[in-house]
Amino acid sequence: MITDRRNLERLLPFLAWLPLLRDRSTLRSDLMAGLTGAVVVLPQGVAFATLAGMPPQYGLYSAMVPCVIAALFGSSRLMVTGPANAISLTVLGLIAPLATPGTDLYVQLVITMTFMVGAWQLAIGVAGLGRAVDRVPHSVIVGFTAGAAVLIVNSQVRNLFGFDWPRGMTVWQTLRRFAQDFTLVDWPTMVVAFGTVAACLLARPWNNRVPFMLVGVLAGGFIAALLAAISPDFAVKAVEQLPGAIPPLSAPTLSFDALEMLFVPSLVMTLLALAEAVSIARAIAVRSGDRLEGNREVIGQGLANLVGSFFSSYPASGSFNRSGVNVAAGARTPLSAVAAAGFLLLLLAFVAPLSHYLPKAAVAGILLMVAVGLIDLREIRHIAGHDRRDAIVMAATFVLVVTIPLEWAILGGLAVHLLLAKLMPARR
Repeated sequence: MITDRRNLERLLPFLAWLPLLRDRSTLRSDLMAGLTGAVVVLPQGVAFATLAGMPPQYGLYSAMVPCVIAALFGSSRLMVTGPANAISLTVLGLIAPLATPGTDLYVQLVITMTFMVGAWQLAIGVAGLGRAVDRVPHSVIVGFTAGAAVLIVNSQVRNLFGFDWPRGMTVWQTLRRFAQDFTLVDWPTMVVAFGTVAACLLARPWNNRVPFMLVGVLAGGFIAALLAAISPDFAVKAVEQLPGAIPPLSAPTLSFDALEMLFVPSLVMTLLALAEAVSIARAIAVRSGDRLEGNREVIGQGLANLVGSFFSSYPASGSFNRSGVNVAAGARTPLSAVAAAGFLLLLLAFVAPLSHYLPKAAVAGILLMVAVGLIDLREIRHIAGHDRRDAIVMAATFVLVVTIPLEWAILGGLAVHLLLAKLMPARR
């Protein structure tokens, strides 16, 4: 009987955590974390879709159905799946040579690639190759997480200080531009951003009652409204009005020509999406003390993309920003991700006309809190003082994350680990 139950839970992973929702505190924590995540993904989804060359609403579609499927069938209990920065930029790089971004043909090719990515991922999971994920060294994960925190901050500097900068600058480009443009800081934007951070810090002790990040978003909106009331010159940029639409049905193009055209791009995207998702899932599992089944997570990601391609989604993967928000907001089970998708749908249906009251600076402040929370100083100090080889691997991975494309950084960290394993014996 117990064996049958375990086999059923392997097939339907959500059966393992559904009983936890009988605890009212768990249910409440997950619902509130989902609400916070839905608020945060509103501007992110639009921005990521723009990066991918897709119409803005597709970033929101990608944050719904794939998010639910990955939560139900994946292994990670706290990772949130959806549109991501590196994924979006890679979509543009792979499909723009084949069609004009934003056109119907472009959208159709992207949806077809999403289907193919899901099929590749599912095949890898069914073949049992996803178990290799469980062997990623802890030092690589810690370095990767700290580096990702820097990337999150880097992506939000323009919104924290009101700079009119292009997206996608490297960390070094941002540092150089900040030194040059420091006198051009827009102080109302900065007040809203760091007022949001201050509200988060003040509300954090009561996070079990009300998510401090939700308090921060509301406080940021209030500060922005107050500044605008004092003078129109003090108004700050807000999120553009969003479409209140349910993800429409879509279908991949499975003609021989389309599949041949997208064969190599889909393989590249598959490797990127898996590298990002499993790295994030592993990092969260290490911090939360959960056990990650790499193979099950790969299957969950495959199903998320496969099903998502029929609901107007472009390739989805683990999201550092949304996963960080989910953990910091007090999530306990995958219900939080399911709730986030549901709340996002409700927000778009009923509150979309009010979305322009959400300041971009407030969202940037929230993401700054997320980034700081991702840096585990205690674990960094432990690794640095415990094993010189692991310390070098951790530092190398961190440097790679902030200097080269994210999809190659984790592979580079693994390469450094394998090289040092032969050159330097571990010191305990």
